[in-house]
Amino acid sequence: MISKFERDVIVAIHDTPTMACLVITGAGTSAISALFAVAGASRTVIDAQVPYSRSALDDYVGAAAEQHVSRSEAALMATRAYRRAVEVAESDGPQDQLIGLSCTAAIATDRVRRGENRAHIAWHDGKRTSVYSIVMNKGARDRDGEEAVCRTLIINALAEACGLHAKLSPELLEGEDVEQFDC
Repeated sequence: MISKFERDVIVAIHDTPTMACLVITGAGTSAISALFAVAGASRTVIDAQVPYSRSALDDYVGAAAEQHVSRSEAALMATRAYRRAVEVAESDGPQDQLIGLSCTAAIATDRVRRGENRAHIAWHDGKRTSVYSIVMNKGARDRDGEEAVCRTLIINALAEACGLHAKLSPELLEGEDVEQFDC
């Protein structure tokens, strides 16, 4: 279910001339559904990929990463998504309005998993890459709750890449913080 405020932010995204290729793995796929649930998605989304297995992600980015859930992998994924946008966008469209957006995450699962529950979301526009990173309090939310945080951060990153100032609240818990890095 999409809240009114989330719908408003997505409408604003769809109303910009920015078009994006998205690549999401580990968590955040509900952001794709949210974008398509609001009329106008065809003005924003060029392509959406979910390379979920390690080998599928390695194939997508063209290299085997030491750590798939990292800032550097999110930046690489966003850069590859941008290149995909350039490849498949209509040739008469302005290249300066294309972005690649990515999310790589490790969140709550049905097995014991070592490491932190975290997500890295990035966008790249051909000139700049911006990465958002969060480490979530492990065990404080269920998978749906952590997926909701990823979804919100993806929509916020897309809004920023579109030049919008509207932001959704990711409902962070005490001790959680979203860090932003420009590359």
